[in-house]
Amino acid sequence: MPSIVITGAQWGDEGKGKLVDALSQSAQVVVRFQGGHNAGHTLVVGGVKTKLQLTPCGILRPETTCLIAAGVVANPRTVLAEIETLRSRGVEISPSRLVIDRDCQLVLDYHPILDKAREDLLGDEKIGTTGLGIGPAYEDRAGRRGVRFGDLLDLDSLRPRLEVLVAEKNLMLEHVLSSKLRVDFPSVWSTVTLAAEQLLPFVGNASIMVTNALKRGERVVFEGAQATLLDVTFGTVPFVTSSSTIAGAVLTGCGIGPSAIDHVLGVAKAYTTRVGSGPFPTEIHDAMGEHIRTRGGEFGTVTGRPRRCGWLDAFALRRAIRLNGYSSLAIMKLDVLSGISPLKICTGYRIDGKLIEDFPALNSELAKIVPEYVECPGWEDDLTNLRKFEDLPANAQKYVQLVESIVECPVSLVSVGPDRIESILTPNGRYLQQFSAA
Repeated sequence: MPSIVITGAQWGDEGKGKLVDALSQSAQVVVRFQGGHNAGHTLVVGGVKTKLQLTPCGILRPETTCLIAAGVVANPRTVLAEIETLRSRGVEISPSRLVIDRDCQLVLDYHPILDKAREDLLGDEKIGTTGLGIGPAYEDRAGRRGVRFGDLLDLDSLRPRLEVLVAEKNLMLEHVLSSKLRVDFPSVWSTVTLAAEQLLPFVGNASIMVTNALKRGERVVFEGAQATLLDVTFGTVPFVTSSSTIAGAVLTGCGIGPSAIDHVLGVAKAYTTRVGSGPFPTEIHDAMGEHIRTRGGEFGTVTGRPRRCGWLDAFALRRAIRLNGYSSLAIMKLDVLSGISPLKICTGYRIDGKLIEDFPALNSELAKIVPEYVECPGWEDDLTNLRKFEDLPANAQKYVQLVESIVECPVSLVSVGPDRIESILTPNGRYLQQFSAA
């Protein structure tokens, strides 16, 4: 019953999509288990980029079945647009290859409207969401108001419920959020009927499909979105996403038990980035930060926003390891650090001169953090053509080994370029071998 969970160990954009694509080479099933179309994954195969927001990253593997699980909130128009784009590139998309769980919730037209109205009301204190309606969709799910893909089977019952929901949203916009924005019911209904007409053939029971695949001994990759430090409960609240992004969300998002998980892989860049507002203790504010941004192509897949860049935060990484129970780590974009020396790694936080044990609960305290660093020598070599760990420059190997010793978690893979083949398994990567020939 080989299975692997892949989650981000930082503030997102770590390269999870590349890893899911690479590790689905020998996987029969890939499952996206949380988040919405605010999470962009970029795949590079033979120099060709594919950007995905909802479709699992195993879709480029012809023999792989891709599931969008119940823990996801999905905009049907985004799903249809991705299907059309992939088909135009010659990728086979059929109900046998792509399945949307019947309990997956729809992101409808009023969700982004509410998202924008809330951010407008917050003004300078806004959270910095993508404005795509993901938070309001999860609120509706928690409030038992959400519309599931399974509801599309009975449009006659759904229509009066939606009419009430739209009226409620407009009252909230006018009287609570003081917004001039309004929801148009015909537009909402058009999205719903379009989804029923074109997506119902793709709707199924992902929980049963995953369970049966594991019983047959098939390899399953569980694909996370966003990252640990954006978790709705354990992230840097309120500057977080609206779903649980840690490994435990696989269980509730897919409808499976903990015994179904064999290996949990944490994905971290060799440095740290963050998009939007929120605390970032190791952020680099000088020309070095701009250099890393340019060299690493650090701009959002979905929004195009420039990412804030900083040194590797091993203190935050240790928190991610604890919250996810990582079996091993993948260190991405090691090649971006070539030519930088010395390199810095944050090993601890001080507040008012005192070392702290974990992230503080208050953002006001996070703002007081003074990171402690260790320095290590860099390397000059280009890493992109290397495929064996022992062929890496000595200082690059030492950098990876130093990270392992600080965070007390083995590194099983390092990435040296954006393409699926530009990955190196370390001596700790034996478990990953069964999923990929990388």
